[in-house]
Amino acid sequence: MSNTAWIEALADLQQKGEPCVLVTIIEERGSTPRNAGSKMVVSRERLYDTIGGGHLEYKAQAIARDMLENRSRDTRLERFSLGASLGQCCGGATVLLFEPMGQPQAHIAVFGAGHVGRALVPLLASLPCKVRWIDSRESEFPAHIPAGVEKVVNDEVVDEVENMPAGSYFIVMTHNHQLDLELTAAILKRNDFTYYGLIGSKSKRAKFEHRLRDRGFQPDIVQRMRCPMGIAEVKGKLPIEIAVSIAGEVIATYNANFGEKTVDGEKPVPMLVPASRRSQAG
Repeated sequence: MSNTAWIEALADLQQKGEPCVLVTIIEERGSTPRNAGSKMVVSRERLYDTIGGGHLEYKAQAIARDMLENRSRDTRLERFSLGASLGQCCGGATVLLFEPMGQPQAHIAVFGAGHVGRALVPLLASLPCKVRWIDSRESEFPAHIPAGVEKVVNDEVVDEVENMPAGSYFIVMTHNHQLDLELTAAILKRNDFTYYGLIGSKSKRAKFEHRLRDRGFQPDIVQRMRCPMGIAEVKGKLPIEIAVSIAGEVIATYNANFGEKTVDGEKPVPMLVPASRRSQAG
């Protein structure tokens, strides 16, 4: 492999939205296998390029994979003595910089490719989010799908709920109230999401709450549904205005949850606006 293979690998992984860690030798003292500035990229599946092989590379790979597993977004500096502890004969010392790249803050499922969906998805695509855009109607999607967004056409839209990882964000805005209800039931049944937003009015929320209670859903779980969704202070009925409001709430939620550990499969969803003010708005 050439010494610039890491550049191509990084570009390719970022295009795919696949997280990785860039490892760089930033300091070397004494005899070391590779010079300062040498880089390699570690993804979940493989290594690209090299920082010299041997036990140092093995340790660096283990640290990088641990960072990927924990979705770490913090850079790390690690100092290694290339003596007996690493089983290397060089005898020098190396400092490595670990930089997480392309780790999404949020995995988001957007159900519905109508006017608001078409305004919202490009906004989400420009954020550190991995987006799956789901609808049963191929014709509703625009010709151009933003980079990093996966378009999913499935007649059985509700089946897609289980294809999202724990801690995901769900946004429901389909063309059909009954489908919205079935999606809501499937998402609340999982109850391992970070955020669930449903488009609609307070009267729609009241109807859904009644129907969900009839299906046996507990009030504390139903309360996790954000409907009307979006930041209440962002007024306006244009699709882009609604989309900006929803995107703002998504950003506020992932910033509020930044670095949080999941406890018992649940993540708290912060109330971004006091309930008293939300109830007066919209």
